[in-house]
Amino acid sequence: MNKTIELQDLGHKDYKQTWDYQEQLFKGIVETKIKNRREEAGLDTNNYFLFVEHPHVYTLGKSGDLSNLLLNEEQLTEKGATFYKINRGGDITYHGPGQVVGYPILDLENFFTDIHKYLRFLEEMIILSLSEYGIKAERSPGETGVWLDVGTPFARKICAMGVRASRWVTMHGFALNVNANLGYFDNIIPCGIRGKAVTSLNVELGVEQVSVEDIKEKLLKHFKSLFEAEFF
Repeated sequence: MNKTIELQDLGHKDYKQTWDYQEQLFKGIVETKIKNRREEAGLDTNNYFLFVEHPHVYTLGKSGDLSNLLLNEEQLTEKGATFYKINRGGDITYHGPGQVVGYPILDLENFFTDIHKYLRFLEEMIILSLSEYGIKAERSPGETGVWLDVGTPFARKICAMGVRASRWVTMHGFALNVNANLGYFDNIIPCGIRGKAVTSLNVELGVEQVSVEDIKEKLLKHFKSLFEAEFF
C-alpha cells in the first residue's frame, strides 16, 4: 500500500494536452494493477496530484446536456475559448485563468475503496482551506462541489468537481475559483443547475488578487491530513 503522492505543478497548460497526460498516468496505474493481479505480484502502484491552470475552456461530462453550453462554435472562437466533451462525471463547467485546478490521479486501493468518501474528502479539503480565509463554505445536498450560503437566495458555487474512476483509479478532479473571470460562467448553465450563481475567492474577500501559492499550500496541507498521505 503506497500512500506517497508525486506532486506536479504543470503551470499554465492547454486542456487537451493535460487531459492526454492524465490519461497516460491513469492508464499506467491501471495496467500495473492488471499485471499485478495476473502475476500475483505485490508491486506498489503510483499516485499523482497535478496542479494546473487552463486557458479558457468549457468541458461537458459524459452525462451532461450540450444545451447547457450557450455559445456556438463561432462565439467560442470570439471568446478565445475551446470546448471538449470528456469522460468525467457531471455536466458542463468552465476552466480558465485564475482557477486552481487539481487532478488527483490516485489508486484508491492505497487509501480506501469508496468513491463517495473520496468526493466528500475533496470537498472537505476545499471547505477547510477556505475556512482559513474566514469563509464558511459547505456542501449543497445533492449537488457535488463546494458552495456558499447554501439554502438561501444567495447560494453560489465556488468549486466544481467531476471525477472518473476505473479499477479504483481516479482522474479529473476539482476547479476552485480563486481569481477567476466570472463573466465566462455567463456562457453556460454551470453544472446544469439553473438559478445558482458562481463566485470566486477574491470576490468574496473583496480583493483584486489572492495568492495562488498560498491557497495551493493550504489545499495540500488538508489533502495530506485527510488522506494520511505524503507528497514528494
